Amino acid sequence: MTKAGNTTSYPKEKIRILFLENISDTAVKNFRHHGYVKVDKISKALTEEELIQEIRDVHILGIRSKTMVTRKVLEAAKKLQAIGCFCIGVNQVDLKSATRNGVVVFNAPYSNTRSVAELVIGLAIMLIRRIPDKNKAAHEGIWMKEAKNSFELRGKTLGIVGYGNIGSQVSVLAEAMGMKVIFYDVETKLPLGNAEDARSLKELLGRADVVTLHVPETAQTKNLINKNILKYCKKGSILINYARGEVVDLDALRKEIVDGNIGGAAVDVFPWEPEKNGDRFQTPLQDLSNVILTPHIGGSTEEAQQNIGEDVSVKLFNYLEKGITFGSHTVPALALPPQEGSHRILHIHKNVPGVLSAINTRLSQNNINIVGQYLKTNEDIGYVVLDVDKKLSTQALHLLKDVKETIKVRVLY
Repeated sequence: MTKAGNTTSYPKEKIRILFLENISDTAVKNFRHHGYVKVDKISKALTEEELIQEIRDVHILGIRSKTMVTRKVLEAAKKLQAIGCFCIGVNQVDLKSATRNGVVVFNAPYSNTRSVAELVIGLAIMLIRRIPDKNKAAHEGIWMKEAKNSFELRGKTLGIVGYGNIGSQVSVLAEAMGMKVIFYDVETKLPLGNAEDARSLKELLGRADVVTLHVPETAQTKNLINKNILKYCKKGSILINYARGEVVDLDALRKEIVDGNIGGAAVDVFPWEPEKNGDRFQTPLQDLSNVILTPHIGGSTEEAQQNIGEDVSVKLFNYLEKGITFGSHTVPALALPPQEGSHRILHIHKNVPGVLSAINTRLSQNNINIVGQYLKTNEDIGYVVLDVDKKLSTQALHLLKDVKETIKVRVLY
């Protein structure tokens, strides 16, 4: 973006932005405030076929967790520059295909951590006091004033599986409640406060009165909590899963609750979830004592959605208007200062030997001066940002388009 005019080379009024899944109005307002007028918002997720038809002339796509951006979708998205995942994860996007097609993918990994962390503490209190059962009885006209099997959090041990952004925030809040905190993570993590690192998952489950899961969905974490590992849980302990639906074997968890080995559970994420509000939902954990089920709303607060809208919008603006890719999961992360008196060209190419040499040779042979040049690669693609003489930028663009292994090239300003 230049100081004079603050415009990109491609007119903002022609850039189409599509937001799905009722993304926060904060994002819509931010784009319109920056001069982007073709902003469409759809409240639901789209199927693969629907998205293929819709995305053909879209430059920026905004989604949450339900929309699956597959290889077929990306191959149909000839104009797509970037995808903004207005949520924590990016597993709903085929990142390999996005990389091959030179599409930048951003998300908001930190924006709803507080919302999830607060709810986890609240759930721990409700479950350890057996509030769900008392609440249900009161609604049915039954008075259950008793202290049996109802405890304080203070002095109890919280076991955190996955000590990342959310897990560490839960750790701080739990200590403020007077809990002892232990955690288990496959990577070495610096403990916050007085938290202790458990030597194994089995050790953590055996010591914790409340266990909360905060791990990503990977091949290693699928059914991490299964019938075999559940046997190591402390008798009567509470299990909270506000991470990913595939992490817990729900049939095995149901059996442990019915048998009285697990004292209660709170689950927000499921292996299968309905596409939209009002759809029928089923899980093995329904109709169980001291179990709280929520519809994937762990990070769904007004504050979190506003923070996510701001975070992802800024990343998209920085890429659209400055070429900055910090936070990208596909195109290599690159930040660069503006160059006065030049035009900026973005070049994304397959990461093979000789591409940078070919770029420089073509430009030098045509007497095009490079004012600034920045390159970063990953194993699949390379990302080059070139600042060139204003008078020759159109010629440079055509030359760079013809470089072998080019995926995408555009004049930024």
